[in-house]
Amino acid sequence: MRRLSIINYPLSIIAICFLLTSCAKNEWQLVWNDEFDGESLNEAYWNVEDNARGGGNAELQYYAPKNVTIERHPETGERCLVLNAQREEYGNRPCTSARLNTQDKVTVEYGKVEARIAFPYTADGLWPAFWMLGNNLATNLGDNDDVDKRLEELAKEGRVVWPKCGEIDICEMGHHTGIENGIQDRYFNGACHWGESFNNGAYPNYGQFCTADYPVQGDFHLFTLIWTEDSIAMYLDRDQYPDVAPYFQLSLRGKEVNEPGHYFNHPFYLVLNLSVGGFFPDMPAAEKYPEVIPSDDPSFLKETALPAEGTPVKMYVDYIRVYKKRG
Repeated sequence: MRRLSIINYPLSIIAICFLLTSCAKNEWQLVWNDEFDGESLNEAYWNVEDNARGGGNAELQYYAPKNVTIERHPETGERCLVLNAQREEYGNRPCTSARLNTQDKVTVEYGKVEARIAFPYTADGLWPAFWMLGNNLATNLGDNDDVDKRLEELAKEGRVVWPKCGEIDICEMGHHTGIENGIQDRYFNGACHWGESFNNGAYPNYGQFCTADYPVQGDFHLFTLIWTEDSIAMYLDRDQYPDVAPYFQLSLRGKEVNEPGHYFNHPFYLVLNLSVGGFFPDMPAAEKYPEVIPSDDPSFLKETALPAEGTPVKMYVDYIRVYKKRG
């Protein structure tokens, strides 16, 4: 009997460990995904932006729908969503690029979000990102003369302005610090922005920059957000390194006005974009021409990572998946 109990004891431990491991692996249930494996973009999920204002932040590009494509990756052969940026005169802008979002179509409120993305090399001015905005954000405000009236109408529908909607930046690349220190292919960040108003830039926000041990541009990498009622955390390549520490963490326990928990407690939508220039990469041209880019002076583009006209830079997205915790 004693020998039998000695034999059974480790077997029981093994069985328990197996069950615990299985439960841990299956704690998340897939609730939405886009594998981008069709012939074209699923417009039931995505809004493709047509934006002549360049997206703000002194960016240089025109966001054109034609720059969103579904293509096979040249190395893996898998179909991917592709955001293309290239030099070309378009809408009084010196280059075009792409931004798309899921507002009012696909939203997330708590859970896990994963995206497998091959970001382009960002030296000299590219600013790609995978991020989220509160679904209550007021958009399509019209001309400047009509903004106040339009905001009043949207407020009756529960819409608010940025940053009151909240913003979750799961991954941004291209910050000038990485460029200046020659580590731009390993340098990235996560961030959150919130607050009652823009307040001349004095709104609450929190960001964490990270220098990875290996390049995170050019090849595919997995970026993961885990969002609960109490916290937001972001991870790099958790599929390869399950025990990796988060590169971004923010507590949401404070629920009062101007505390983060007051703003990250409602549905958010997904955003993907590939910006050119702007304050983030600190391109001098972006500061010189914050609104209108003169078509007769393309010289300021010489320092960007965009190649000669007609050859696009590509940001590949293999998939995006959203999970909820079981139970």
